[in-house]
Amino acid sequence: MTEKTNEKSIQTTTLAGGCFWCIESAFNCVKGIISATSGYMGGDSTEPTYKEICTGNSGHAEVVQLQFDSQVISYREILEIFFSLHNPTQLNRQGNDIGSQYRSEIFTHDAQQQEIATVMLEEITQEQLFDDPIVTQVSSAVTFYCGEDYHQEYFKNNPENQYCQAVVSPKLAKFRKTFVAKLK
Repeated sequence: MTEKTNEKSIQTTTLAGGCFWCIESAFNCVKGIISATSGYMGGDSTEPTYKEICTGNSGHAEVVQLQFDSQVISYREILEIFFSLHNPTQLNRQGNDIGSQYRSEIFTHDAQQQEIATVMLEEITQEQLFDDPIVTQVSSAVTFYCGEDYHQEYFKNNPENQYCQAVVSPKLAKFRKTFVAKLK
């Protein structure tokens, strides 16, 4: 974070890219990220719970809402990191995590984010960075529901968890090698 943070430079974005533990863990390591909060967005329930989300029937996605200092990290850089953390070609899944709650979606908070996300998706598609078509959706942000306390900083607090060892840890190691210059 900059010495003097300009209030106008603090922005919010919300990203869905599979399990929120992976996305949150990575972004918590990035310079310019003020907070990364696991939660839910995009569904019908007004009081979603993890148990409800896991059914895949609520319409919500597991998301991470980021507060970031745009003087330190740009929105485009955040999206570059996001696309490296998950497979944007898998519809309603990430690896063995299956269901609409694991979809790839960018929830934009203003017109500028909408434009940047749309242009970036077009570029990725044109450059054929992935073998399969991109299925990531770009939607306007709606109500964010904070996940239960035990989901916050889950990997940091549960590094020995079997899922963390098998899925989160390898993703985080790869991420750290790729984005070493952006780490706190």
